[in-house]
Parts: sequence; C-alpha cells; structure tokens
Amino acid sequence: MAVELFDVTKTYSGGAGVRALDGVSVGFAAGTFNAVMGPSGSGKSTLLQCAAGLDRPDSGKVLLAGQEIGQLREPQLTQARRRLVGFVFQSYNLLDSLSLWHNVLLPQRLAGVRPDRAWAREVMRRVGLAGREQDRPAQLSGGQRQRVALARALAARPEVIFADEPTGALDLATGREVLDLLREAVADLGTTIVMVTHGPAAAARADRVVFLADGRITTELAAPSAEQVAAQMTAVTNGRAVASVGSNR
Repeated sequence: MAVELFDVTKTYSGGAGVRALDGVSVGFAAGTFNAVMGPSGSGKSTLLQCAAGLDRPDSGKVLLAGQEIGQLREPQLTQARRRLVGFVFQSYNLLDSLSLWHNVLLPQRLAGVRPDRAWAREVMRRVGLAGREQDRPAQLSGGQRQRVALARALAARPEVIFADEPTGALDLATGREVLDLLREAVADLGTTIVMVTHGPAAAARADRVVFLADGRITTELAAPSAEQVAAQMTAVTNGRAVASVGSNR
C-alpha cells in the first residue's frame, strides 16, 4: 500500500464541533489511480489532507509508503512529505514571479535535493511544454498552468500524487487532457494517484472510486462507468449507498 489510514478521526472545533472524519480506514495500493467523491462537507478534502500529512488526525494512524507519519515531528514530517508526496491543486499554486522551469524545480530545491534536470526536462516534454521553460505562469492558459503543476509534482518522482479537484477549473477538453496525463503517470511511472473530484466523468477514469458521506466511507466502485459513478453519487447524497460494484472494464 502506498497510503493507509486506520480508524482516522478528525474534528474541527467551533460550536459543537464538526467531525470531518469518523473512524475512516482505507488503503490505496501502489501504482493505482484512485478517486474520492462525496457530497459537500462529506470529508473528502480532510481525508486528502490527513493522508498527505498536511493535517494531523485527532486519532488513528496514517502510513505513507509504510511510514507512520503521525509519529513524526514537524521537521521530519515536512521532509517525508517532500520526499514522498506531490500535489496538484485546482488553483495550480504556481509562483508568478518564477519561470515555469523554476516552478517545476522549486519543491526539490526546498527539500535541499539536487534537482534531476534531465528528468525535469523530460517531464516538461511529456506535459507538452517543452521549449516554454522560461515563460511565466501569466503567459499560460488554465490548462497549461495545470500541466506545469503536474510537471512540478512529477519532477520529484513522488510515491503518491494527491490531486484536489485538478480539473475543476478547466473546460471539458482540457480536463480530459490532464486526466490523460494522470493516467500516464500511473501506467508509465507507477505513481499512485489519489484524486478528490466532484465530476463523475473524471472519477470514471480512476481504477477505483471511494465514496464518503458524513465523514465515513459508504461504499466504493471498481473501474466504473461515469453513469455508475453518477448513480452512486445520487444514492450517497440521498443517504442510501448501494453495494460495491466490480470492474466494468
């Protein structure tokens, strides 16, 4: 398993408190593409943040590449995150003051690692931005910025890429291209992808879709169609998850 959560709970204070995760146990196998779905407030983003070491659960265990990250002090957690994890966000999170090249290399430099420049150039080629290394993010379309964000994540050769609504701000055609690149990362590089999404079509590109409601995992689908994902989302939203479904491919 690339990522494992065991009986993870997380409550946010304020008023009576909101339990974002309520005893969640789930694992994501190495070299697989996983989607996480659920209604607003179901705990999707909290699951992603706890799994990636961006937030600490109140109880339970989180393992990244077999290492229990909850036992690490903040400096060691930061180093583990930089070594094991890449991130792709809906808002891209690029630095406008840096060239695309320096944006791609930034996580490795922050980690104190000598960047693999040859691999970084290959990653830029794979995402279709070869020759544009010295451009700035402001010169790019939204889809191109997301390609840079993906290149940045891949350049460090992480075990896992966590993607939070990576196609949410893109048009359908550009979103499909980004999903193609994520699938290629799994197939060609053995990267594990854990992606939060609201889109049934995006989730259907995954090997597995995990559904949450009220901080708990309700069910999952293996290699479903977009129609199956949409039907399951409707069921989960209405409080009636159907049984897990095997591969449709």
